[in-house]
Amino acid sequence: MKTKNITKEQREELLRALKARFEKNMNRHQGLAWANAQAKLEANAEKLRSLNEMEKTGGEPDVVGHDKKTGEFIFYDCSAESPKGRRSLCYDREALESRKEFKPEDNAIDMAAAMGVELLTEEQYRELQKLGDFDKKTSSWVKTPSNIRKLGGAVFCDRRYDTVFLYHNGAESYYAARGFRGLVRV
Repeated sequence: MKTKNITKEQREELLRALKARFEKNMNRHQGLAWANAQAKLEANAEKLRSLNEMEKTGGEPDVVGHDKKTGEFIFYDCSAESPKGRRSLCYDREALESRKEFKPEDNAIDMAAAMGVELLTEEQYRELQKLGDFDKKTSSWVKTPSNIRKLGGAVFCDRRYDTVFLYHNGAESYYAARGFRGLVRV
């Protein structure tokens, strides 16, 4: 997945969408002001490009926190279900190359890197779930601990029965309802 800088029009459209989402979902970022987040965004074209990729692939990024030490605003994909433009992916390049037939188009780790985002960890995924009900019909790959990955596995999460579950699968597996959620620090 090749991405490039966004145009002035795309930038303005993205900022409008982010502001509207921020204002509509104040429970996700109580005590934070959009003007401060926007100032950070306008000073960082690379992060805007990443957020634009999140938006284009259906992630509906929104501010979910503010790091007081670094001053960074933290954006997560907040779409109700795993982003549509990032599904049917195996976990990483090694898993993709291990498939002999019926290979998916891409993998979550490489796609996230191309977008300039990080996969959520299990802990971050659980924090997101405190802000709403996400992945009630889909699931999302999360960063897999290296000891699990070395053994050929990968982990993903979803929400069922009003509970957040962590599961395992072979890293080469992929499903139409499994994608990944990303985060960007600005």
